[in-house]
Amino acid sequence: MRDGVTSEVTGEERRSGDEAGGRGRWEETGFTEDDGRLTLRERKKLRTRQRISGEATVLFIQRGFDNVTVAEVARAAEVSTMTVFNYFPRKEDLFLDRIPEARELLIRAVRERGADESPLAALRRLALGLLAERHPLAAVGEGFEHFYRTVLDSPALRARGREAVEEMESTLAALLAEAAGGDSDRPGPDARLAAALIVAGIRAAGAEAVARQLGGDPVDEVAVEQAEVLRRTFDALERALPGVS
Repeated sequence: MRDGVTSEVTGEERRSGDEAGGRGRWEETGFTEDDGRLTLRERKKLRTRQRISGEATVLFIQRGFDNVTVAEVARAAEVSTMTVFNYFPRKEDLFLDRIPEARELLIRAVRERGADESPLAALRRLALGLLAERHPLAAVGEGFEHFYRTVLDSPALRARGREAVEEMESTLAALLAEAAGGDSDRPGPDARLAAALIVAGIRAAGAEAVARQLGGDPVDEVAVEQAEVLRRTFDALERALPGVS
């Protein structure tokens, strides 16, 4: 939050909002601000995006997503409402601003996998790696419950989350079709079914982890058991999808 602006949001809530909400990465590239490949203009845009998202996250956690307007976010971030929409086409994307990063990670995992690595093995490695580093997209981390309570309390955010799942399915179907030598623009039923099953499995595992954290279970305990849940999930997917594994 900006200097001089007071809030009832705790320091822990601010940290969880920054981590789960998406500070620190340039949405078009996945680079961090200190990545040498970013131009000066890109770094400036990244900082503006971070400021907008950070202020929005604090307001949403403090007051509830549906009780905060985009104009209020713009005032807190000291930008115009138009600038907010230039960076975030929809209000929901101010809070769920890691969706582009999730898509980029998915693409990189499949396209940049090892020569002897299957798409499913690459996705297993990605999921377990994100969990090991307590990445917000792995759904397990200190203070993340504030972020997830805000999502669960907002019909608009829940709806955007469902759209994001559909988007991940479509992206993955295209990637699987491409990996199999098919047309990524028109993935066939096998690729679509495989993508739906993989996304559903990962989503179910993540939902369980979120529920446990909201119930007050220790994060370290959840993380250990979540790793085992993910392993079992991918073992089951390998049995069900031999063509992908």
